[in-house]
Amino acid sequence: MFAFLAAHRRELFPDELFADLFASGRGRPSVPGDVMAAVIVLQALHGLSDGDTVDELTFDLRWKAACGLPVTAAGFHPTTLTHWRRRLAASDRPNRIFDVVKAVVAETGALTGKTRRALDSTVLDDAVATQDTVIQLIAAIRQVRRVVPGAAEVVAQRCSAHDYDDPGKPAIAWNDQAAREQLVDALVRDALAVLAGLPGEQPDPKAAEALALLALIAGQDVELVDEGSDPPRWRIAQRVAPDRVISVVDPEARHAHKTVQRRQDGFKAHLAIEPDTGLITQCTLTKASGADSSDAAVGPGLLAEESEPVEVLADSAYGSGDARAELAEAGHRTIIKPIPLRAAVAGGFTLDDFAIDYTAGTATCPNGVTRPITARRTVTFGKACHGCPLRTRCTTRADGRALVLTEHDQLLRAARRQAETADFQSVYRKHRPMVERSIAWLVRGNRKLRYRGIAKNDHWLHHRAAALNLRRMLTLGLTADHNGWVLT
Repeated sequence: MFAFLAAHRRELFPDELFADLFASGRGRPSVPGDVMAAVIVLQALHGLSDGDTVDELTFDLRWKAACGLPVTAAGFHPTTLTHWRRRLAASDRPNRIFDVVKAVVAETGALTGKTRRALDSTVLDDAVATQDTVIQLIAAIRQVRRVVPGAAEVVAQRCSAHDYDDPGKPAIAWNDQAAREQLVDALVRDALAVLAGLPGEQPDPKAAEALALLALIAGQDVELVDEGSDPPRWRIAQRVAPDRVISVVDPEARHAHKTVQRRQDGFKAHLAIEPDTGLITQCTLTKASGADSSDAAVGPGLLAEESEPVEVLADSAYGSGDARAELAEAGHRTIIKPIPLRAAVAGGFTLDDFAIDYTAGTATCPNGVTRPITARRTVTFGKACHGCPLRTRCTTRADGRALVLTEHDQLLRAARRQAETADFQSVYRKHRPMVERSIAWLVRGNRKLRYRGIAKNDHWLHHRAAALNLRRMLTLGLTADHNGWVLT
């Protein structure tokens, strides 16, 4: 990588690639664009902080050679990297370095004839500490006091649950449940008093965001108890709020359950991978949980830029009816593990044991009874279940078996039949190891993110993917000749 950048960084990252970042003619960069791009790629490849990156550039001869710097040249200040990231993020093409490497891959023909893409995701740890309800309430009130005009006076007059000059936890007997409950009740009242004492519409976006976050924090983890009392008390709710904010410092971080055993806090990196070469063809970063962040919701969009239909490999997280329908509409073929069916009775009949005639609009049970499918895609067998010899294997409901068919039931049934074939199993098993390897390359030394929020971490993810793709292309023989980029 160092040798390649030393020889070809100007061809890879020409000056015009970054011209729009300084189009005003003022504030021209003291570091050339090709040097900065090379540093960004090497930083993403090695997973270094800004300070460590500058140290490498100052003291490591490989870095100096890659960036074309004299041996005696001193590194620039670490804030230069921050400055460039901000410029890139604010531009029309924030992921241009990833796009440049992607164009190189296309020019070499490395993906020519490679008509498979694997979809997968991995959870990355956030850069902040997870906060409990008490800390979040205190931090949210402190933030409102700091950024909302007039909030300091409201907090001073109406809030008494805690000394908000102290960012730590209140000094109470934490092993005393009554004391904890009293504190939660008082903090929620303080939050509600602040919200009531300030206008909801704020001209400053930061002030509006701070008030909205306080309102969210004050309601997501608590519930009223003894509503008939005066005043009613607030307590920690006996549930987990959907899309729960876990930190005021980074409101976009979320709890994630990649598996039942593996629980993390942070964000989710979604990837489309060519399984023969291990190249990442597209990526994006979302919250770690939530309907809009699910694999099935995000995955099909990663293939939107494919020039022709591909064969999509994925696990059951991408196996929803909506995802399959979206992929089919785009012309893609799918080898996606189906979502397992659950029988109403352990070891009994599943939905696939019922024969569905989509043309006639009927469903037939294992005992041969046929019933119509309603406009809402439900089927009720009702009285036909009374005295049925198969009932103990079919349902425990007193009123008999009922089916609810999804909008894409036909697609899902076909997918389950496909998964039973030998071709499905052989293709999936053949290409899965390389996909796992690509994800391992992505997270090696970088499981914990360095930035806050989706935008900054998505920017990092694209730089990381660009660096990994470039390294992989070098392994495949990337070089340049008079015809352009080629694979030897």
